Amino acid sequence: MAQKNENAVGALRGVGPQKIAAYEKLGIRTKEDLLYHFPRAYENRGAVFTLADAPLDCRAALYLTVGSEPRSVRVRGRMTLLKFRAFDESGVAEITYFNQEYLKSKFLLGTTFRFWGKVQKKGKRYALTSPEAEEVRDDAPLRDLLPVYRLSEGLTPRLVCENVATVLQNAALVPDFLPDEIRMREKLATLPFALRNIHFPTDYPALAAAKKRLIFDEFFIFALGLSLTRRKSKSTGAPPCAVDTLAPFLDKIPFALTGAQERVLGEIRADMARDVPMSRIVVGDVGCGKTVLAAAAMWIAVRGGRQAALMAPTEILARQHYDDLAPLFAALGIRAELLIGATPAAQKRKIRAALSDSDAEKRLPVVIGTQALLSEGVEFAAPGLIVTDEQHRFGVRQRAVLSEKNEHAHMLVMSATPIPRSLALALYGDLDCSRVDEMPKGRQKVETFVVDESYRPRLLAFIRKQCAEGGQVYIVCPAIEERDAAPDELLLAEIGDEAPLGDAHPPLKAAISYAKDLQEALPDLTVAFVHGGMKSREKERVMEDFAAGRIGVLVSTTVIEVGVNVPNATLMIVENAERFGLSQLHQLRGRVGRGARRSYCVLVSDTDLAADTPAARRLAVMKTTYDGFAIAERDLTLRGPGDFLSGGESDAIRQSGGVHFRLAALCDDTGLLNTAFSEARALIESDQDLGAHPALRAKVDEMFTLDANTIS
Repeated sequence: MAQKNENAVGALRGVGPQKIAAYEKLGIRTKEDLLYHFPRAYENRGAVFTLADAPLDCRAALYLTVGSEPRSVRVRGRMTLLKFRAFDESGVAEITYFNQEYLKSKFLLGTTFRFWGKVQKKGKRYALTSPEAEEVRDDAPLRDLLPVYRLSEGLTPRLVCENVATVLQNAALVPDFLPDEIRMREKLATLPFALRNIHFPTDYPALAAAKKRLIFDEFFIFALGLSLTRRKSKSTGAPPCAVDTLAPFLDKIPFALTGAQERVLGEIRADMARDVPMSRIVVGDVGCGKTVLAAAAMWIAVRGGRQAALMAPTEILARQHYDDLAPLFAALGIRAELLIGATPAAQKRKIRAALSDSDAEKRLPVVIGTQALLSEGVEFAAPGLIVTDEQHRFGVRQRAVLSEKNEHAHMLVMSATPIPRSLALALYGDLDCSRVDEMPKGRQKVETFVVDESYRPRLLAFIRKQCAEGGQVYIVCPAIEERDAAPDELLLAEIGDEAPLGDAHPPLKAAISYAKDLQEALPDLTVAFVHGGMKSREKERVMEDFAAGRIGVLVSTTVIEVGVNVPNATLMIVENAERFGLSQLHQLRGRVGRGARRSYCVLVSDTDLAADTPAARRLAVMKTTYDGFAIAERDLTLRGPGDFLSGGESDAIRQSGGVHFRLAALCDDTGLLNTAFSEARALIESDQDLGAHPALRAKVDEMFTLDANTIS
């Protein structure tokens, strides 16, 4: 009989095969995994209301004394109702539980409980249905903050809490890997303290200290990984690709480069002329002309006798690049092919053979594709340049795989997210950064407005008007379905010294129900929806239909934040705009105004713009500022680095290189990020491969999901 792994989550009491499978759906296999399954929110049961003051239809904590004997009533066959009254100085509430007769002995007349549930009002009397109840006792003080975890089917909140508490009893399970001198210098909590208080905080200061330590850890380990990757990328052996003049290429494009494009192209040329592999990212607004820079770099590689590849995150975006670039390369006498999942098998075989052909005359010089370029059998005979588009969809992992296939090739990464200078080194630590901070002449501004719900009838009329004039409309919602839009508990990102109740937020607009309601309101238009929970091919089919004009109004989550070019789109509406960061709103606005038509962005929010709140300040910036880099700097000031790390609905990291952060995306402290990177650089200088810190090295490899041979 096989011996049970004592570190496996299955070794915990109450965790059998079904629970093990449920935990695995959350990526939890070991006790340590469970400790790093942080709460997504906290129930703030320390904010106690009286019945008269409690917000109706919202969760609240109340101290109530049992005022009547519980009685049970059988209804509908086997269902039973347990009912009793409880009171405080402001009123009386009727408490009801379903099929829980065993609770009758718990609620003794005259005992006081802290109830947690939604307060409703029926006539003059209040009501709570199936609230959680904790007896108030002098010898057992109640916790103010209780964790709320992400669950999968088969797991209950109580079981996860009990399992976490059990694992926390053995603090030695996870040794503190942070060097003591760094921890003490930066005044950070120990790891056992941080793990205990991120799950079961004793108070707000303890929670803040736990968050600070765990966020520092993520930034610090990430910074170490980037330093190791960068050190490896600076080895020699790349094929120098130099050209005397760019005139043959520039003569084939129908416009003059901007000053910013000329500057960045000069940086790319200088990099590619050396025998050290280029590792450069080009960042800039949508429409600033990054693609033509990538095309020029690919042309330089081919002129140098090498091959070039461009990888896009979706098939539709890869097709768009191919349609734009293949004619340009053809005019330059260069053959290009498209390699995506939908490419017929016979054509795939021909492309693979042409890429690996040792005969330079028969060899395919340029290929444009998706992650199909990473698949087995795709080999380059003379790799020269790899371009990846939309860097936040690909990360260090994919770049590592692609660079292994094309050892010593130059690497160029494009990102449509402008980024503050102070963050560039941190988030793109393994890449040199070029900024295209000038827009081509003629690029129109998208007029931006902030409105509230009172404008809804006019907004519907404006949608109809835009479509009648031949335009198309994007509408972005923060949630996918109604269940995602329900008021949440006290969110971890919002916890401060005086934490607000999560129920104070207005309800979120949900894409699926919104699209249905809009189609009923505008039956003469074609309305569709797309969101991150859909299968990739299904999403791409909807986007293709929208790009082709077969859909007039596209309701979406932020999955369209970076997407295909639809010049016909003239109106962007963002619902619950106060829920988005400035950089995200700017990205969404960049989806329109790409054609000749006058374009608009309408931000819908009930936020009081006259109030001095972060949300009001963000929306005010959007009305007056159009420069992406200026917006990014303002976003950093208002929200900290977290907005650049958050991934919306998919939880993917926007600018981190594809690494999964658990807490760092909530960080509002740029100083903590800079401190972590500074400490990491200092440590790497004294211990280049972390050989003297094996626990740290293991954490780096774990974060990047790379083995020790990949970063070395």
